[in-house]
Amino acid sequence: MLRLIAEFKEQTQAQRGHLFPWCAVFFGVGVGGFFLLRFEPELLRIVVLVVGLSAILGAAFSKGLFQAVLVGVVCLSAGFSVAAYRTHLVSEPVLGFRYYGPVEGRIVNIDRSASDVVRLTLDQVELDDVAIHRIPARVRVSLHGDQSHFDPLPGETVMMAAHLSPPSGPVEPGGFDFQRHAWFLRLGGVGYTRTPVMVLEPSIEGFSIFALRMNMADAIRATVSGDAGAFAAAVMTGDRSAMGQSVLDDLRASNLAHLLAISGLHMGFLAGVVFGAFRGWLALWPFLSMRLDAKKISAVGALMAATFYLALSGGAIATERAYVMISVALCAVLLGRKAISLRAVAVAALIVLTLSPEALLSPGFQMSFSATTGLVAVFAALRDSGRSLGPRWLRPVVVLLISSSVAGAATGPFSAAHFNQIAQFGLLANILSVPVMGMLVIPGAVLAAVLAPIGGAWIGLSISAVGLEWILLVSAWVADMENSIRPVVQPRSGVLAWLSLGALVIVLWQGRMRWIGAVPFAVSIWMWIETERPYVLIADSGGLVGVENGDGRVLSKVRGAGFVADVWLENDGDSRTQAEAAMGWPVSDLALPVRHVTGKKAVAGLTCLSDEIVVVNKKVEGKLSCQVISPTTLRQTGSISIDRRGNIITARDISGARVWHPWGRDQ
Repeated sequence: MLRLIAEFKEQTQAQRGHLFPWCAVFFGVGVGGFFLLRFEPELLRIVVLVVGLSAILGAAFSKGLFQAVLVGVVCLSAGFSVAAYRTHLVSEPVLGFRYYGPVEGRIVNIDRSASDVVRLTLDQVELDDVAIHRIPARVRVSLHGDQSHFDPLPGETVMMAAHLSPPSGPVEPGGFDFQRHAWFLRLGGVGYTRTPVMVLEPSIEGFSIFALRMNMADAIRATVSGDAGAFAAAVMTGDRSAMGQSVLDDLRASNLAHLLAISGLHMGFLAGVVFGAFRGWLALWPFLSMRLDAKKISAVGALMAATFYLALSGGAIATERAYVMISVALCAVLLGRKAISLRAVAVAALIVLTLSPEALLSPGFQMSFSATTGLVAVFAALRDSGRSLGPRWLRPVVVLLISSSVAGAATGPFSAAHFNQIAQFGLLANILSVPVMGMLVIPGAVLAAVLAPIGGAWIGLSISAVGLEWILLVSAWVADMENSIRPVVQPRSGVLAWLSLGALVIVLWQGRMRWIGAVPFAVSIWMWIETERPYVLIADSGGLVGVENGDGRVLSKVRGAGFVADVWLENDGDSRTQAEAAMGWPVSDLALPVRHVTGKKAVAGLTCLSDEIVVVNKKVEGKLSCQVISPTTLRQTGSISIDRRGNIITARDISGARVWHPWGRDQ
């Protein structure tokens, strides 16, 4: 026992100077704890705040291990409080009913929907015959039908006849919660229009950056035609509105979709190119380079370029996160500190989570910080070990292989958990594509920006186009390979938390005790392997039922509720289409007698047995002897899952009564 105590003290002492990254970890735990709650923590927020303030006072007058523990409590309390504050800061009205009628608003974003049509986000919304206090701050409308006459511009005030509805909840209990996601986007209604959009007022001042972005995107697509032009516009301006669905599918199947998002890779390449260009230019002037700190001047130039890139791209969360990480690194250069270290990664994480605590739940945050943490830790270990990476001429190749392998391994579990698939040849695709992005695409984009004032942007764009054509060629080739995609079952709740805990202990802890992290890591793998999918799934509209029959999930409808069907099958790790999955319905010999009855006439004439569970998509009049699950029930519960023992779990059971859910706002 004494030996164990001595070992623990020795390990604790070894952490001196290495504890700061744990501040970000505990801050994140506080944020995660807030989102895990199943009730609105009005009183609990006060308790947490008091505990945090008390811990601050205690940490100020204590030393050693106790002080470190109190700092951890402070960070945890701060994370919880920031998440609570942000949740109520973004509070806006949410539609509580389906609406059809005139919709008027100002265009604040233009993108593309999953059904491959242009989609507008509107603010300053006006709805006919709806009280002002019930009108959402923002709505999002997909443009169907013939819209050839309409070329949307940022800041325009437009009008259309549209169908709007409240943001939908999880398609299954414990699934992705779009209602929570929409809450933090201040998005109170989503829908579509099939009527022509009318422009009421032209774009006004205040949208100059947005307009510049769209104008640049149009100019890029005019210079570089086809899919490469759409890809170039997405990479350089963040405008994906011209990206075709087939191209997006190929990029996802080859694990190259991250090249499309303006994220850490792009910001890193851009900052690196500008930083190197400034240093090279200053080196040409000995009078300046001998009297000025070229490194710090180059860092300022790179920071300015990254800031402009952030503004131009529209400031998406992924781009803001990347900008923060790059800014921390460049500011470290200005302060004479290590630009790339776990401490810098922790600072970036703290800033991102303070600004947008909801980002913790997003795959982008999890994947980018897992990749960055893994790369910094591995290359720091290689540096400290003194091991050579081979001859000088071979080192770039070795570094590329290590970087791609580490980043792939670090992001792989999160990608598989969120997107239910593994790109089996993703490493090959990244090795063939990422260097091209760094050597041709980004330098070409920088050159295009420099030469644009004198009409020479086409030179840089031509260089970028060569690289982008190659990337598209690689993505299509890899996506067409046999078994390029391996479906993965959606892991149960808690898997990623245990996995992250284990990985963080291994990476951040100093000394032999770090390998204790292998225990929670192994637990997460076991939990994933032992994941049991629901026997019965019921959509929150009552329009679709899915039953697991041993050979895969059988769906009750060939068409309709297509999004729900696709997500269910993806979460099962099933690559079949909805039509294929519906071929076996109705299912005989069910462990639970479940029926799906749709249509007004069928529901009106419904009869059933007492032991049956009947799902309907219309209101049922009168009482029946069986258990009926109707839209009236589902409005209070959300989607439903049932296991083989007959236990019913609702989306409300998992998510609780939070303000982003209709039952949470009604209380």
